[in-house]
Amino acid sequence: MTVIEIGKKAKEITGILGILGSEKKNQGLKSAAKFLLSGEAEILAANEKDLDKAKKSGMNAGLIDRLELTSQRIGAMADGLLSVAALDDPIGEVISMKNRPNGLTIGQKRVPMGVVGIIYEARPNVTADAFGLCFKSGNAVILKGGSDALESNIAIVKWLRKGLSEAGLPEDSIQLITDTDREVTKEFMRLREYVDVLIPRGGAGLIRAVVDNSTIPVIETGTGNCHVFVDETADFNMALDIIFNAKTQRIGVCNACESLVIHRAVAPDFLPLLKERLSLKSVEIRADEEACSIVSDFVPATEEDWGTEYLDYILSLKIVGSIDEAISHINRYSTSHSEAIITSNYANAQRFLNEIDAAAVYVNASTRFTDGYEFGFGAEIGISTQKLHARGPMGLKELTTTKYIIYGNGQVRP
Repeated sequence: MTVIEIGKKAKEITGILGILGSEKKNQGLKSAAKFLLSGEAEILAANEKDLDKAKKSGMNAGLIDRLELTSQRIGAMADGLLSVAALDDPIGEVISMKNRPNGLTIGQKRVPMGVVGIIYEARPNVTADAFGLCFKSGNAVILKGGSDALESNIAIVKWLRKGLSEAGLPEDSIQLITDTDREVTKEFMRLREYVDVLIPRGGAGLIRAVVDNSTIPVIETGTGNCHVFVDETADFNMALDIIFNAKTQRIGVCNACESLVIHRAVAPDFLPLLKERLSLKSVEIRADEEACSIVSDFVPATEEDWGTEYLDYILSLKIVGSIDEAISHINRYSTSHSEAIITSNYANAQRFLNEIDAAAVYVNASTRFTDGYEFGFGAEIGISTQKLHARGPMGLKELTTTKYIIYGNGQVRP
């Protein structure tokens, strides 16, 4: 099937999806979750093919972790669909209603965007998450996954569509572009006649390519050069626990910590403890000259390190003399994803929250919480780092737009 044919099918069913009641949508999601679990053996077998190919090509450990599916992860995907089913339906919500002096009553209500296109890399769990959120918000979704996860995505979509069919709902609510040719991807990015919004999820190269080449409006999701700043009042044990979690719990995700900023006043005492703790996971620390003079095992950092999303057991480390210097450094090299401060000082916490330019800013907590499920959205379509329409984890409401509804009783404009 050509990309244009896929686009036409998606556009044709937007009228059906846009007026589906919450009960029918929830039935579809529950059925899709059930069939996803039924297809576990086939999905895992398909994923094994993708993993074998990835390992032979030398894919790094962080990306392989993103690609790998397990019984537990398939269960989590199904649970995500059930969580979305349990959420309030945003469609039809009246946001405001005001009376005008001329007697008109003017309001706004939430409506679906229509057709959502998503281009993403080797993360097959995105396939189920994207479907669930788009379907609950009344949108058709067209997916273009990376070639590294092709077999996994084909299997997942097959079972999701079976679930929709069993519930008497249109299978074409979710469609997958299986052609891996780059020209097909470019054609998809120019399918403005049929696709209402395009969302890229992946590395900096993918996101830049979509932003630069798409004629469809793009919601830009960002890479994650996430920082943790340990100020002069930080509790060391808390700081070590948070950094260890933020860096090592999963290295191949966009909300993992990639950069540390340490106040000079605590560096001599804190850095040896940090080295000892991160050695448990063999994390390489690329540090500035001052930090290297404190811990000789640190690797000298280059200018490039300050802005790198490693997706590996590597961290950059910068020593600063004040919160002003920390905020300046972070805002310069941040990808506007998630940033954290570890502090016992209320004024420092408030300054950090107010002055750091990022989608999510934390005080005394791990950056790993920047996630739709953790924020109570059931799942997420991505982490938006742009400032138009949506920012941060994107749930159901971020996949809607609004329209004005106007009630009159015969008014004409003079």
